[in-house]
Amino acid sequence: MDSVATEAQAWPLGEALVARCKTVGLARTAVAHPCDETSVQAAVEAAALGLIAPILVGPEHKIRAAAQRAGLDISQLTLVPAPHSHAAAARAVALVREGKADLMMKGSLHTDELMHEVMADDTGLRTARRVSHVYLMQTDHYPKPLLITDGAINIEPSLEDKRDIVQNAIDLAHVLGIAAPKVAILSAVETVSSRIPSTLDAAALCKMADRGQITGGLLDGPLAFDNAISRKAATEKGIVSPVAGDADILVAPDLVAGNILAKQLSFLGGAFAAGVVLGARVPIILTSRADSENTRVVSCALAVLMAQSLGLLNAARPAEAAHG
Repeated sequence: MDSVATEAQAWPLGEALVARCKTVGLARTAVAHPCDETSVQAAVEAAALGLIAPILVGPEHKIRAAAQRAGLDISQLTLVPAPHSHAAAARAVALVREGKADLMMKGSLHTDELMHEVMADDTGLRTARRVSHVYLMQTDHYPKPLLITDGAINIEPSLEDKRDIVQNAIDLAHVLGIAAPKVAILSAVETVSSRIPSTLDAAALCKMADRGQITGGLLDGPLAFDNAISRKAATEKGIVSPVAGDADILVAPDLVAGNILAKQLSFLGGAFAAGVVLGARVPIILTSRADSENTRVVSCALAVLMAQSLGLLNAARPAEAAHG
């Protein structure tokens, strides 16, 4: 989740989300293989802000060496030994299954390696819902925040996958205080055509919402990107829709489109960005070496608030106990 927003720039929405987390108690967070300076620092930053109680899972000597290189004191944090990255991912998942962690955070291992353990049939964190990633993005070029999905997990999602992708994003929008999010199902055009499969999926998703298979949001699609975020463009095309030009959620047709869209907003639109993986038993924080401090911290806040909404956190748990 690269972002060009600098460390010095304030993100009022992000600060408000972090502040909300102060009322819900620390989230015990299994950090899988935090063996470089960035991933250790991300965990320490979130802990210092009162968001999480990190449980650092991986080769102890590598974790301590990374913390030393970063000039960080991790003496008060819990370390759970694991010999390598694959084992660290498996142990982090096991901590969740054992009720010893409320969240997961990616350290210095590949996303595929972490998600392989999350999605394991017998030992993972699967639910009936498809797992997907949601970006929260905010740019001066649009009057409100945007949720963008899925640019990180599902490469070529099926119609059924997209149903879950949309529902996950709607659920996060509710947590952010958007009671009836407007969901734009994106394609290259705004008309349905058998030659463009994503337009068929968009039309089907809208009908699924009509039939109660997707709830809590207002869907429209297919919509081209300009029609989804510009009232002027929608009017010029003759599109009459409460979603067009006023979308809260943008649903990409596939991972490539979603990833390009999110990074375009970051690097060309100067957008603030954060994100979280939803649909597993617990929210998952994906961090990157290129992420800004804002991105890392607000991503943690999103995961904490989503976990609270799912009833995964015990707000009465003392902070001291969360470290134990």
